[in-house]
Amino acid sequence: MNIPNKITVSRICLIPFFMIVIMFDFGWGTMELFGAEMPVNHFVGALIFIIASVTDWVDGYYARKYNLVTNFGKFLDPLADKLLVSAALILLVEIDLADAWIVIIIISREFAVTGLRLILAGEGEVVAANQLGKIKTWAQIVAISALFLHNTIFTMMGIPFDDIALYVALFFTIWSGWDYFYLNRRVLLDSK
Repeated sequence: MNIPNKITVSRICLIPFFMIVIMFDFGWGTMELFGAEMPVNHFVGALIFIIASVTDWVDGYYARKYNLVTNFGKFLDPLADKLLVSAALILLVEIDLADAWIVIIIISREFAVTGLRLILAGEGEVVAANQLGKIKTWAQIVAISALFLHNTIFTMMGIPFDDIALYVALFFTIWSGWDYFYLNRRVLLDSK
């Protein structure tokens, strides 16, 4: 278990804390931040989510810089991302900040790609996330953060950035999922 893998595991360990903070308000009340009013627990949860999300960049950077890329890391890193993003999206539906149909599409794509990864792993291939998958992940992180922060800053300008960001994330989710299946179509076509 090298340092990048430990960082990835720490991201997974932050998920329950993030969920608890969002689900229970603890009587912390509300706050205003750059024109947006939000429950304090949403702000704290957003900070935990952002910190957990940044560890994705940190572990990848560290693994590449010091040549610590492992098959375990290639498997665990995208899984940690999927767990964090799925938990956040489900919570956003629960607190009525995101439409369920968008969340269903995003999570369905994640399950489908994970299934394909398992098929590839059964054939001895471990596929790391490509550039389009990384763009998808960061688009999701930006959208989720904006939603938990109740569109702070952009509220003052009257721009529904949080909603726009969610649709951009949906677009990249669908595109990257299609791309992933297209690039690995031989696995599905060869299995009869």
